[in-house]
Amino acid sequence: MSAEKYKIAMLGHKRIPSREGGVEIVVEELSKRMARDGHEVHAFNRSGSHVAGKEFDAAKKKEHCGICLHSIPTVENGKLNAVIYSFLASLKALFGKYDIIHYHAEGPCAMLWIPRLFKKHIIATIHGLDWQRGKWGGFASWYLKTGEKIAVKYADEIIVLSERHQRYFLETYNRKTVFIPNGVTRPTLPERTDQLQKWDLENRKYILFLARIVPEKGLHYLLEAYKQIDSQMKLVIAGSGSHTDSYLESIKEAACDDERIVMTGFVSGDELEQLYANAYLYVLTSDVEGMSLSLLEAMSYGNCCLVSDIPENMEVVGDACLSFRCGDICDLAAKISWALANPDEISRYRSIAAEHVLSRYRWDEITDRTVALYRTAISKRKGGNTANENSDGQ
Repeated sequence: MSAEKYKIAMLGHKRIPSREGGVEIVVEELSKRMARDGHEVHAFNRSGSHVAGKEFDAAKKKEHCGICLHSIPTVENGKLNAVIYSFLASLKALFGKYDIIHYHAEGPCAMLWIPRLFKKHIIATIHGLDWQRGKWGGFASWYLKTGEKIAVKYADEIIVLSERHQRYFLETYNRKTVFIPNGVTRPTLPERTDQLQKWDLENRKYILFLARIVPEKGLHYLLEAYKQIDSQMKLVIAGSGSHTDSYLESIKEAACDDERIVMTGFVSGDELEQLYANAYLYVLTSDVEGMSLSLLEAMSYGNCCLVSDIPENMEVVGDACLSFRCGDICDLAAKISWALANPDEISRYRSIAAEHVLSRYRWDEITDRTVALYRTAISKRKGGNTANENSDGQ
């Protein structure tokens, strides 16, 4: 842990505390540990409603776990929301005498040139190549790619969540980045199953998909594969949409003719914990990922997981999970059928899943590595190095 204490601004997330997406979880987990360790952390929350609906809005607070919370005004329009927020948050960050301004995600990075003009120390975490995600159209994809390029040019250091993305930045931009993965916390396994009763679910008698319902998560593959399987094992779809109402509606339409399929909507708290803890199989069908926090959490609960074989997933799971060929519905159906027919093998995967991730992805260690990178960024600038002269941080 660093003896030097920093004043840090976190921006790019929707709001904390929140589970609206992986970025929000990362910002909260890092920020509360930094605050615990004596750093002064300010998180710039977006105004507006929870992506799953106003019923999930929490009371606005000015402090959370030692983190100073600031609400940045923006508009409800999905295309302009992040742009206006990032611009105003970047302006506000100029006047806070921050040692480090830490941007999260490619879109908000489009504004990081503003504090850099004033010689602020800038860290950017690229949570994924967001311009590849299916929910974004032409302007949004262009804007996200612009954010990526601005981060490459102006950030003191760039954090990526996978070795594949590290190679991407080196090959595309000749820009070295620092690989610091996401983390996970050892859960306390719930003893009750009362929350499952509202959906008529039983222990180990359902397959779980838990993620945002957006095209790049590949839920449409899972629905098609599941309907090929003759089994009474239920399929639980937990999550809400995000700027993709038409996709969410198509999923609801595809699910409504099969009584074995349960759609829970957004879940948190006891509902979330009990769904993780009692699943027979967790399935992640993504076409695109940064580093899935839902996958880390599912494994931490001792789930057998079946994941698409994209590099970002395989780097996480190693040989501790099952995989299928990304986008291959027949292979996915075959792997699910095999899992249902081989409960002893599923138990074996469960027995190794939790320790596999808990021993590799610890939030305390990841926080220390992030603060060490802050220190590196500050010392490099003092030494006269530019943003493009970074080491790879390995």
